[in-house]
Amino acid sequence: MSLGAYVTFEGRAWQVAAVAGASVRLVDEDGQTASVLASFLFADPTFAVVDSPAPGVVPWGLMESVPVRERERALAWQRHIREIETGLPGGPASSGMPRPEYDPERKSMAEREQAKADELAQLGWPQVSRATVRRMRARYHAGGLMGLIPQRKPSRATGRADERVVAAVLEALRRQRGRSKGTLKGLRQLAGQILADTHGPGVVKVPAPSTFNRLVRVLADPLEHPGRPARTATTTPVRPFTPTVALRPGELVQVDTTRLDVMAVGEDGRAVRPELTIALDVATRSVVAAVLREEGTKAVDAALLLAEMAVPHPARPGWPVHLHLAHAAVPYDRLLALDARLEQAAARPVVVPETIVIDRGAIFVSAAFLAACETLGVSVQPAPPRSPAAKGAVERTFGSINSLFAQHVAGYTGSHVLARGEEVQGEARFIVAQLQELLDEWVTACWQHRPHDGLRHPVLPKKALAPNEMWSALLGTSGYVPLPLTGADYLELLPVRFHPITGRGIRINYRTYDHAVLNEHRGRPCPAGPGGKWEVHLNPHDVRQVYIRLPDGRLHEIPWIHRDHVHAPMSETVWRNIRAALGRRAGRERHEADLAEAADHVLRRARPLPGPGAPAAAAAGPAAVTSTAGPQTADDDAQGEDSLDVLEAHFPDADGHSDGGEELSAPVGRYALYDAFEEAEHW
Repeated sequence: MSLGAYVTFEGRAWQVAAVAGASVRLVDEDGQTASVLASFLFADPTFAVVDSPAPGVVPWGLMESVPVRERERALAWQRHIREIETGLPGGPASSGMPRPEYDPERKSMAEREQAKADELAQLGWPQVSRATVRRMRARYHAGGLMGLIPQRKPSRATGRADERVVAAVLEALRRQRGRSKGTLKGLRQLAGQILADTHGPGVVKVPAPSTFNRLVRVLADPLEHPGRPARTATTTPVRPFTPTVALRPGELVQVDTTRLDVMAVGEDGRAVRPELTIALDVATRSVVAAVLREEGTKAVDAALLLAEMAVPHPARPGWPVHLHLAHAAVPYDRLLALDARLEQAAARPVVVPETIVIDRGAIFVSAAFLAACETLGVSVQPAPPRSPAAKGAVERTFGSINSLFAQHVAGYTGSHVLARGEEVQGEARFIVAQLQELLDEWVTACWQHRPHDGLRHPVLPKKALAPNEMWSALLGTSGYVPLPLTGADYLELLPVRFHPITGRGIRINYRTYDHAVLNEHRGRPCPAGPGGKWEVHLNPHDVRQVYIRLPDGRLHEIPWIHRDHVHAPMSETVWRNIRAALGRRAGRERHEADLAEAADHVLRRARPLPGPGAPAAAAAGPAAVTSTAGPQTADDDAQGEDSLDVLEAHFPDADGHSDGGEELSAPVGRYALYDAFEEAEHW
């Protein structure tokens, strides 16, 4: 670069006006000037000297792939071009004297080019003229040494195959994508049908099987080849694997849902396989929230999952003292000064998620979940399709839960059908609520204190830390900011629906909700609701009450008119099954009362019964159904153990022995029969 030279800088053309020390003075076409440091000017990606080829390193790696004959010919051309331009075959820095016919002081460029063409012709180079020499010089200045290599037109990957056949094969592969895999023979038949439908029967001939198979191997995605397993594309990462890195708790939380490998006793007494939804903090590998549902995880479960991970987990009654946060390896006193809720909390991290990684499941892309994330200020990041590695941490955690927890629980189904026992359904001993308690205790006692190979601290790189230890280490750098959530916040996260307030109250799915607070609003339209309907929040896992937003802006609890007859939480699924089993044979009020009575019987029968030799939280299986109401009859006496009186007489004490009929209370941790008369004493 010299004075007066034209350069490009920041995408504009400039002329070098002056060079003063380390500064360069530039002038553009409009007369504007700029003073730039030479180092900054040369570092700009767009910098270049006009009409001056930029020096480059010879790509010797590519030269090694060129045939020896062509590489030697390119090196020979390089020496000849240097001699034409500088007079010396080794370039201007080489020693020696130029030959007279190539001396730049005596001969013009045209004369030197002609002399070189005559010399190469005498050496036996075929078809070398002055135009050839000039063309090779231009290629050398444009592409360097690689520009002197003959550039042959690359052959097509499909060879000489008919373009119509290629299009038919691509269409057949497109139709097969996402479906169960077949054979190459079946794919060839499909391609033949496409050719016949597009061009007419017999117009385009399908290639021979061997030719067709080679064509498919060229055109098909390696992960979608007919010879590969059907789900190879979803289990093998397409792009390079990059481990997910999070440096503070809550920075990245992965959520997902799967079936737990355990059979449980459903609300209606049947054996069911519950769904497990967990939230995993990537920075600490902590299970910050885990929810079990009997079936059909709802969007409200995913929304409440956010609140569960952001508030402290209370320690359950009967848990050992060392499972409390006060005994964990964390700065408990400092945390307690920030959040008083941690006083009775379990030894599990509390994180406020910043970003949540979800798959594209219906519950995670629902309006309820996205609205809950927006309310709490959480960013939602959908995982790329067909990329399970994007949520590899939570996927692996599911396997750990099944191998470390589920296989020790009664009713374990095994990881696949071949590992499943013959009487798995009969081994079910826990209802979903009991499994939830066992899972919470296992997460607190085992998972959070188990060293994880993926958790390493820079100070102790060879030491695998436990999730609680990693949380304690990161608290010193990221701190802890509590998120206060009240009961009203939980109600706001429930699904929203709109209903009118009639003279009888609010009618939802053959259930009537009524309360005196609705008196002044009966038959009146809502001033803010769509179509004059009122905003109602309903928990699908406990339909015994709803919450309505009245003009004061608050959510008011409206009970079901038959809530006093159903003393246990009842889900929408149980209600739907009861409605399907009981046909309507009376008026609306009588029919609703019958449904309430039937729901109460179902929930009582599904309540687990303790028995001799059962574990502290174990329950009787689905077959252990007892009578819950009605006088004792002769038929009932014949049934023996099905009588409530007999069960009370033989109910064991804490030592496992019967007391001969004296009144007993259920031991701590056991699930006894529900006694309506005893419950009434507490009203």
